[in-house]
Amino acid sequence: MSKKILVAYFSASGVTASIANQLAAEIGADIYEIAPKNRYTSEDLNWQNEFSRSSIEMKDITSRPELADGNAGVEGADVVFIGFPIWWYTAPHIINSFLEEYEFSGKHVVLFATSGGTDIDKSVKDLQNTYTRIHFDGGKKFNVGISRDELKNWANKYIQ
Repeated sequence: MSKKILVAYFSASGVTASIANQLAAEIGADIYEIAPKNRYTSEDLNWQNEFSRSSIEMKDITSRPELADGNAGVEGADVVFIGFPIWWYTAPHIINSFLEEYEFSGKHVVLFATSGGTDIDKSVKDLQNTYTRIHFDGGKKFNVGISRDELKNWANKYIQ
């Protein structure tokens, strides 16, 4: 029996979306965009402005941006890859919204992230500590320009 695979991702600037789409194509997975009900503008994403939407959300650990919909298809997946850009050294809070919206019992959840410099380790630990009911299989940070072979070889460790 082949495993049903879902690649779910949040992308603010398109970088994570590009890698998520490449990953889904390489491993034959369904793809789903984790989108906020209210899309982020460039002003919202200005991390240098302490009053920007993203800055305010990331300062508040209880912040849970509302999702655009509840149609991810998580229930039918065996393995769920979740991708996101790293914000303030961790996952954006919309990832918490996503993890709280769906049931992940019996599923393998694999994280991947994009970042200009921050590694994914803190993001993985933060999510593992917050969502102890979810089986996380670790994660990896990718840079723009990752080869198709490298991406596929990494993913195949989790879907074989």
